[in-house]
Amino acid sequence: KSIKKAVSGAKRISGSSVSTATVSISNAYAKSINSTGIVNIPHKDISITEIERVIQTALYNANVPTEYDVIHVLPYNFKVDYQDFIEDPYGMNASRMEVDVNIIMTQKSSLSNLIKTVQSAGIEIDGVVLNGYASAITTMGEDQKELGAAVIDMGGQTCNLIIHTGNSIRYNDFLSVGSNHITNDLSMALHTPLQIAEGVKIHYGDLINNSTDVIELPVIGDEESRNEVSLEIIHSVILARVEETLMLLAKSVNKSLLKEQIGAGVILTGGMTKLKGMRELAQAIFDGMPVHIAQPEEKDIGGLFDELKDPAFSTVIGLLLYRGGKHTEYEININKELLHSKHDYTNSFGGRPDVQEELPKSAPKTDLGNIELTETIRSTQEKHKIEVKREEEASSFTFEQLPDDPLEKSNPIKRFANWARQLF
Repeated sequence: KSIKKAVSGAKRISGSSVSTATVSISNAYAKSINSTGIVNIPHKDISITEIERVIQTALYNANVPTEYDVIHVLPYNFKVDYQDFIEDPYGMNASRMEVDVNIIMTQKSSLSNLIKTVQSAGIEIDGVVLNGYASAITTMGEDQKELGAAVIDMGGQTCNLIIHTGNSIRYNDFLSVGSNHITNDLSMALHTPLQIAEGVKIHYGDLINNSTDVIELPVIGDEESRNEVSLEIIHSVILARVEETLMLLAKSVNKSLLKEQIGAGVILTGGMTKLKGMRELAQAIFDGMPVHIAQPEEKDIGGLFDELKDPAFSTVIGLLLYRGGKHTEYEININKELLHSKHDYTNSFGGRPDVQEELPKSAPKTDLGNIELTETIRSTQEKHKIEVKREEEASSFTFEQLPDDPLEKSNPIKRFANWARQLF
């Protein structure tokens, strides 16, 4: 029902029909494995074809469980003729190429349910993107990609974590805690309806300032009655949940064994990050690592409404950017097609831009100014050949050229010639 409502709103605002969509899937339903592929380069030149072949080989070599479907194959290290840590081998000369990839997959049952739900709204799915991946596209700059960063999308139901190093995603995890859990905690602690608790979280959620002011809230089951609640209690309830969440996320970062490669620190996004003091608390918990709260910016996508410049919409904007080609340098998507971002890339899903038809060779150009001179030279040469031929014919002698005049039959030479002609 909510999908149909969203589709209807999109049609109304855009003034056009909507038949396909690129959707995200939560990190909660995904896991990843690593694999390696090796290929020989017969022509020595590494083109898009060879890069696709080595990535597909790595996918073929992977031990993907039967109950999972692959949604992303992301290379993070190329090796060319034993030269390691090549970011982009395109255009290089080599006889052998190797690649290390991170394969992100999701449960077939979860993916099937997602597809059926979207199709029930009359929409076909043309792409599936990991939630954390989409958020990273929106929030990470080029420097952060280069240095490595952990991106955490703190949503309503879950927190999705990805670690991006080596120009690719190397690790993904999730935590089944979100801002809705804060709302539930407040509702239970303050004995107030969920809707009221959500409003309290938005208006009084502060992780730093601890006020002793008192507010009145309705009571569950008897909204006519009011309870006086200290903001100090509200502060402690919210702080306890957020602090626990950040500590669990910090443990996940440590578990990845990639913490030393996160030079740009931690990027927080999602609706939960709008709580006051989130950055300061996170910086204290993540062992002094740089912490940045990010949201979609105008530079990422033109004509962005102010309402969408909000951390809560990072995943949505990331899906738009992904569909527009702002993915990793190379990637095999859910349709087993190669995506890449080369300047001559004309096909958005698996084209062969490096294979070009050979243009017919043009005929030699004619210098019109030399036509008359050329014809004069050719005529002179032909006349010279005719004169030489005549001189050669005049200087040569054969028996057949002797006249056949009857008056000359008494000539001994003529008689000898006639005898020789008859003999031979």
